Amino acid sequence: MSFAVAVAALVFLMLVAYRGFSVILFAPVAALGAVLLTDPAAVPAAFSGVFMERMVGFIRDYFPVFLLGAVFGKLIEISGFSKSIVSAVTALLGPKYTIASIVLVGAILTYGGVSLFVVVFAVYPFAAEMFRQHDIPKRLIPGTIALGAFSFTMDALPGTPQIQNIIPTTYFKTDGFAAPILGSLGGLFIFIVGIAWLEWRRYAALRAGEGYGAGHSNEPPPLTHEKLAPAWLALAPLALVFGLNKLFTNLIAGHYGKSFELKLAAMAKPVVVAVDKLTAVWAVEGALIVGILAVAALGWTQVRKGFAEGGKAAVSGALLASMNTASEYGFGAVIATLPGFVVIRDALSAIPNPLVNEAVTVTALAGITGSASGGMSIALAAMADQFVASANAAGIPMEVLHRVASMASGGMDTLPHNGAVITLLAVTGLTHRDSYKDIFAVTCIKTSAVFVVIALYYLTGLV
Repeated sequence: MSFAVAVAALVFLMLVAYRGFSVILFAPVAALGAVLLTDPAAVPAAFSGVFMERMVGFIRDYFPVFLLGAVFGKLIEISGFSKSIVSAVTALLGPKYTIASIVLVGAILTYGGVSLFVVVFAVYPFAAEMFRQHDIPKRLIPGTIALGAFSFTMDALPGTPQIQNIIPTTYFKTDGFAAPILGSLGGLFIFIVGIAWLEWRRYAALRAGEGYGAGHSNEPPPLTHEKLAPAWLALAPLALVFGLNKLFTNLIAGHYGKSFELKLAAMAKPVVVAVDKLTAVWAVEGALIVGILAVAALGWTQVRKGFAEGGKAAVSGALLASMNTASEYGFGAVIATLPGFVVIRDALSAIPNPLVNEAVTVTALAGITGSASGGMSIALAAMADQFVASANAAGIPMEVLHRVASMASGGMDTLPHNGAVITLLAVTGLTHRDSYKDIFAVTCIKTSAVFVVIALYYLTGLV
């Protein structure tokens, strides 16, 4: 019965997310409903002492990353730098490599710190124009954007400032550049296999006589030939964020050490901050702040005109994304206290390999919740200590544990009820029936890449 209660809570949350209801509202309902069926008297204490405690802790640690990433991405859009980058990449690769061009544009933007949702809005008009010009079926656009923005630059490549690469750092005391060789090889695998799939789909459509099509919804107007900033100028803030992320990671670790005692004149007692858990978070935040200032300075004319409304949109988006993930994190913490979760944990523990155990757990929960960061947060909140103990016993570096968790979170997360998938299809004016097959193919490629990375580690010992 206890097992059924825990599973029912997970299934309920998945269903309400799929139906489009607010996770912020229903995550506590699902969690406390499970507590009610287990021990009714414990409901108030579970809400205040576990759910809210963990939810607020998540916001404390990660909300600045969500906020700064959203503002940075919005400024890249307002300044016109995203248009410059798209134009430069597509001109460089030419019409023969239309799909690869759009994938690379999405990859450059996300790897530079631009929010995944911002990338969808920024890239779609250019993707539609290029696909229309070269008579490529429009239904392939969502899969193409998903490969560029939702995959290897989100969680595989070392140093990516996306939240999926930052969350593991606080559990494993690593940084955003953990396991650089394995992450790079995993990212390369996703890129090559993903491009091969999309090109195969393109040529299959060509042989069948299928083109871009007509009568589509949400068709963007034809692009106007406006004066754009030079590509090197548009790329400068993205490169700055990447470089400073690495620099700040080293400087913070060297200057503060593992902990820092904060003692100011008016404080009754000092506060000891565990710096080793926050190094990567602080580094990304510092890099994004400098990146924001750089975009504002380099594109001041356009930024000044659109920042008032753009800033509001960025803040709203950051609040929604962080609150969604924090609610799922609180949900996971509550479920982890229930006797039914012990059954689930013990069943997963039956998987003898620590890395496979972690990968299956994280990607399964990401799929259930429809959120990479949410699923990973639930898994790590409940089982991080177990993962660490198993890895230490097997002599596996924490860097590898970090990279596997990060990549696994971006595996099965893009199921039909995923918020990014729903947004992507809405923006492009397509349906699940039209385009989800290719998004699912990218999902399967991402998931298989995790196990490719695990195999590479055991075969070569590379980190």
